[in-house]
Amino acid sequence: MRTLTSTFSGRLYRILLLMLLTICIGTQSESQASQQAWQALQEGTAVGLIRHAIAPGTGDPPGFLLGDCLTQRNLSQRGRIQSQRIGEFFRAHGIREASIYSSQWCRCLETARLLELGPVTELTSLNSFFNDRANGPKKTEKTRAFVSAYQGKRPLILVTHQVNITALTGIFPASGEIIIVQRTEDGLGQVLGRFNVPADPAQ
Repeated sequence: MRTLTSTFSGRLYRILLLMLLTICIGTQSESQASQQAWQALQEGTAVGLIRHAIAPGTGDPPGFLLGDCLTQRNLSQRGRIQSQRIGEFFRAHGIREASIYSSQWCRCLETARLLELGPVTELTSLNSFFNDRANGPKKTEKTRAFVSAYQGKRPLILVTHQVNITALTGIFPASGEIIIVQRTEDGLGQVLGRFNVPADPAQ
């Protein structure tokens, strides 16, 4: 009876040890992958895509005007806080300055400026095609071409919309989510990392 108990205890111990090692290896691999993604962004071999921060609602009000923020769906106060925290997140990963390009929508421009990582340049190919799906492929290809041709010395960050990011990567991003994607000859390749920065520090 003691032999059976000892054998069972030994097997259970080995199973638990194996499970613990698997968890540790998995955590280490995730951490290493995260570091590699940020390093690639710093070195210019990857690009950072950001969906604009929290802006309650969907789409824009009927008859909105591109140059008039009062007619658009905008960031909430939580969205503004989230944008600032995203900038802090970049700095915590060694990126203090970047070349930032944004959709012309106010919620994207405000997100980009609140990052405080550098001047923000408007890029029309990053504009939403939520209400104009026929133009989606053209804008997607223009963004890919822009990323491919970029030769700046600073890390490249693009602030845009869910539909644009989904078309570029196949990912449905959360508000304010950072997606680091490998740069290739045709613009974008493998997704190297995804990072969510909540508006509330407690989360």
